[in-house]
Amino acid sequence: MLKSLTSAALLAMICVLSATSHAQATTLSGKLVHVRDADTIEIATSRGRIAVRLNGVDAPELNERGGQAGKRWMQNPYSNATITCEFNGEKTYDRWVGVCWDKDGLDLGAAVIAAGHARDCPRYSGGRYRKFETPESRKHQQHNYCK
Repeated sequence: MLKSLTSAALLAMICVLSATSHAQATTLSGKLVHVRDADTIEIATSRGRIAVRLNGVDAPELNERGGQAGKRWMQNPYSNATITCEFNGEKTYDRWVGVCWDKDGLDLGAAVIAAGHARDCPRYSGGRYRKFETPESRKHQQHNYCK
């Protein structure tokens, strides 16, 4: 019964997020329950568990230099923290794309870049995170999808 309810809730959430346009962003809050890497997190919301790709952030993959350190950095302050994400209606793989911030209003994308664990991804950010890049963050190779 619980599995059916969970599946129904997830289906309803997917329908809502799928119908979201750029003009009508969906905002959800939840606990950060898993960090895949420095630019992909999972939050548990009232609509179920949601994988979020941080919009405009280019972090190393786990098997790339700095990938594990970026994941650990994201886990340390944010595991089980309440995170709010505004989704733009786009999806990449199994992840909804959005901008997320913590309870104090700190943008997680800006924070992980300023900490040196990721770079601005100008193709998707429009350059909004460029000012947060540091000499350490610029050492990470920018992925081709960001150029």
